Amino acid sequence: MEPSTLFTAVVDGDTDLVLEEVRSMVASGVRPEAILQEHLLPAMEEVGRLYDEGDYFVPELMISSEAMKGAMEQLDPLLKAGGVQKLGRVVIGTVSGDMHDIGKNLVAAMLEGNGFDVTDLGVDVAPKRFVETARALLDAAPENAPVLILLSALLTTTMPQMKTVVELVAASGLKEKVRVLIGGAPVTQGYADSIGADGYSDSAYSAVKLARGFFA
Repeated sequence: MEPSTLFTAVVDGDTDLVLEEVRSMVASGVRPEAILQEHLLPAMEEVGRLYDEGDYFVPELMISSEAMKGAMEQLDPLLKAGGVQKLGRVVIGTVSGDMHDIGKNLVAAMLEGNGFDVTDLGVDVAPKRFVETARALLDAAPENAPVLILLSALLTTTMPQMKTVVELVAASGLKEKVRVLIGGAPVTQGYADSIGADGYSDSAYSAVKLARGFFA
């Protein structure tokens, strides 16, 4: 089967065409959840495949993610009105003492594009704020657990903040309902294991796959 125009537009990062196609499909009576499940999400899967195979790089990921974000801004009100739930809730930010945000922004955009409800706390985020935000989301809808906390760090000197977040989650009694995923240039799987993090990602697309796995 030939890919749809919408699918191709997302893969190509053609935001104008993506918005045009979404409007046209909605106007013609295509269900918003069908647009998401049959066109947009498969397109982002293809973008991830191209990235994994070295055919796409960070700029292409960002362009496609922005196109997807534009589509979701149109579809979100319709999906909510129809009672369609997001894939899951994510709290993301760069840890305290670290002002780097390019990688964090890319992961946030990819997660939003893949249907997650993302709360982006920005950079230089105190450990306590991550935990408080996750708790607030759980208090608002405890049945929609778990909540994922995604931590980014680009400096080795700020990596210990990740351990502090993991410890605070455990001390707050949220371990069963909150998962902590970490990433960033100096971060490794070994470090994630050593601090008790629930997962580690070395790229934006693998972060999305990891997040999807928690909500499978």
